[in-house]
This record gives sequence, C-alpha cells and structure tokens, in this order.
Amino acid sequence: MLTSLKNPWIQTLRKLQQTKYRRQQQQFLLEGTHLVQEAVATHYPLQAVCATLVWQDRHPDLWQQLGLHTERQETISPEVLGAIATTQTPDGVVAIAIGPALTQSIDHPTLGLALEDIQDPGNVGTLIRTAAAVGSDGLWLSQHSVDLTHPKVLRASAGQWFRLPKQVGLDLSSQLSTWRHEGCQILATAAAGAVPYWQLDLTRPTVLVLGNEGAGLSAAAIAAADQTIAIPMMNGVESINVGVAAAVVLFEALRQRQQQDSMSGAPHNPK
Repeated sequence: MLTSLKNPWIQTLRKLQQTKYRRQQQQFLLEGTHLVQEAVATHYPLQAVCATLVWQDRHPDLWQQLGLHTERQETISPEVLGAIATTQTPDGVVAIAIGPALTQSIDHPTLGLALEDIQDPGNVGTLIRTAAAVGSDGLWLSQHSVDLTHPKVLRASAGQWFRLPKQVGLDLSSQLSTWRHEGCQILATAAAGAVPYWQLDLTRPTVLVLGNEGAGLSAAAIAAADQTIAIPMMNGVESINVGVAAAVVLFEALRQRQQQDSMSGAPHNPK
C-alpha cells in the first residue's frame, strides 16, 4: 500500500491537477466510481488506477475489470487519495487516463454544438451532457475555452464525456464556414437575436453556436452565422446560463425532429 505523499509516482499524479501538466503529459485524472465505470464501459484507454482497500472491498468486480484495462494498479491510503483527488470527499478511486481522445473533425453534423471561449468547467460539462442527451453529432470547442480534461468538466458531464465526439479548434469562423458549405444552418445565440428559436426549422442540419459567459459571441462568430436567435425572457431578466440556453434550443430541435418522424412514421433515434 502506498502511504507516503512523498512517493515520486504520487507526486506526479498530484501534478495532474494542473492544466499545464495535464497537457504536457497528455494524461488526466478520473475521480470517482461513476467516471471510472464509464471509462471501462466505453473502453477508454487507462494507464493506471489507485484505490483504497475500502473501495476495493466495495467494488470487487470493477477492481478486477480495471486490472484488465490498466498497466498499473495500486492500493493507496485515504490520506494519499485525498491528496491526489480534487474533490473534498473522494469516494475511493482515481484512474489515470490517456488523452484526451479528440475527433480530428466533425463533418456534416446534423445537430452540432460550437462553443467560443467558454470558461466555466461546470458549464462545459453540462453542455457535453446535454448534447449527448439530444443525440448531437459532437461538440467543437475553441482553443481558449476551459480545458476539456478539467476535473469539473468530467464530473459535470456525468460520464457522457466518453461518448460525445469532441474537437478543439483554432478558428471558429473558418469552421462555421466549412459547415455552411456542407449544408448546415449556423445559429448564433445572442441577446439581441432576431428570431425566437422556436420559429426556425430545426429539423435541418444545424449547428448551434454559444459564446463566453460574460462577453457572449465575438462579432466574427455572429457574422459567420446564418441567423442570430433569441430566447425570449421576462422583462428585467438579461440573460440565462449558457448551459440552460443550449438545452432550451437543443431539446426544441429534438422535439421538432421527433414530431417530424412521428408524422412520417419513421422513429427518431438520438445517438
């Protein structure tokens, strides 16, 4: 059992709490039973796993599975676990994952999501979870957004991080132009949006574009869109959370598509 915080391997794992080190090492931490289960279920590459004896006794089958999915297994003390994990009350297991595994491109999306400079990791995790729930083709994230392997992104995604295609790109305007040439309508959310979102035909191939929590979308991103859309709100309410805004529009798209399919007799199956 590893009990010393001075152990070189433990010190290396603790560094993975930092974005800079995660990017340098191309590794990140999966904290908690649910994320580890989802990684195993989706065959995501894991390099190592460490867990307390209490956790191993509670999850013997998963611990055995992890032995087949990782190069290294270590038993650690609760004190060491607390030093590695970023949560205040870790549940007993931390895995070291390789990656992140990113999609080279998201081509011809039927329902895509593009995020420009989103900074809050909880928002990005929620957006991933929401996109997966409506059967989105994937999520495009600007380079200056929060790190996709941030622990809060992973936790807020509720495991859907492993199932949704993800791409990090340099030039949003260029990417939007590519999607437009592929036949997608590009919808930008803006406070001064011209059209309520429910008035648009969201059964068409669509990419929804959302911007920074404080500044919103850049002028270039708005200019590259086919349409700016509004989410009408009561007087005195200036804005809503970016995750909520995405959910409102994406689930309307799902509703329209399911309605279209019910009228045609063809079932709609979100991915």
